[in-house]
Amino acid sequence: MPCLMQKGGVKSLVRAKVDFNAKRIDRMQSVEELGAMLFPGNRTHQRVFLAIFIEIKYAERGVLPALNPLCNKYGFSPRMLETVRSKMRRLGTIDHISRFSKTHGYKDGWVLSTRFSHSLTRLAEFTEVFKERKDPLQERKDRDLFRYL
Repeated sequence: MPCLMQKGGVKSLVRAKVDFNAKRIDRMQSVEELGAMLFPGNRTHQRVFLAIFIEIKYAERGVLPALNPLCNKYGFSPRMLETVRSKMRRLGTIDHISRFSKTHGYKDGWVLSTRFSHSLTRLAEFTEVFKERKDPLQERKDRDLFRYL
C-alpha cells in the first residue's frame, strides 16, 4: 500500500516518479538524460544521481567503498544522497555488496547493478505475452478483471 503524507489537511501520495516516454527513450544518448528520466523535474537529484553513477563507474574494480564522501566532494547533503541512493537501489541501478562476496573480490561497497536492465527486459517480455490471445477461458479471466478493480 502506498505511503500517504499529510499536506495542508489533505492526504497525498508520496511521489516516486519516473518519466518513461517511448520517444524520449529512443532519443536518449547520455547518462545525464537517464538521470532526467529517473528524477524528472529535480535537477539536484539528477546531479546526485550523476555523481553516484560516475563515481561507481570509474571506481577501482567498479566498487565504491562508501557514498558519504561524495557529499563533501560534490557539495550536497547526506539526506539528499540517501534519498537518491535509496531510489537507485529500489530501481536496481546500484547494489550494495558485502565483504563476503567472492564475485567482487571480498570488497565491501557499492556497484552498478544489472537488475534494472533485467527488470526492463522482463517487463517488455510480459507485455508481449499479455498481448497474445490464448483461449476463451483466458479472455473471460481478462474481462473479469474489471469487476475487481
